[in-house]
Amino acid sequence: MYSEKVMDHFQNPRNVGEIEHASGVGTVGNAKCGDIMRIYLDIDENQVIRDAKFKTFGCGAAIATSSMATELVKGKTVQEALAITNKAVMEALDGLPPVKVHCSLLAEEAIHASLWDYAQKNHITIEGLEEPKKDIHEEEELPE
Repeated sequence: MYSEKVMDHFQNPRNVGEIEHASGVGTVGNAKCGDIMRIYLDIDENQVIRDAKFKTFGCGAAIATSSMATELVKGKTVQEALAITNKAVMEALDGLPPVKVHCSLLAEEAIHASLWDYAQKNHITIEGLEEPKKDIHEEEELPE
């Protein structure tokens, strides 16, 4: 049901915790399933993500997608991090069962929410970044 990578990131999650005085913090959730994901970013003066950490309350897939998302954004510029999609998170984990796709959407939105917080704190605009949703609904998972 779950790939070896999903199981590895669930059993041995990377980057768990929080960053004190984070450049940006984003929290999103899915009210229907109860998952809540918070991603912390440390961004340098060149808009490169030095570090990323997460705290997630949720199922194994939510923890695995949080872990992978923080791995994917480290070392990236703000613009590169903005381009990371839920599909990229799923591919990096060698896939997710259809009923767990929403976890990858949470990871994408948590990255966007933390970038939004960073932009707000620094009074800057990040091209292509829209105000994040706080609640990710199941029906938004799969396009028709």
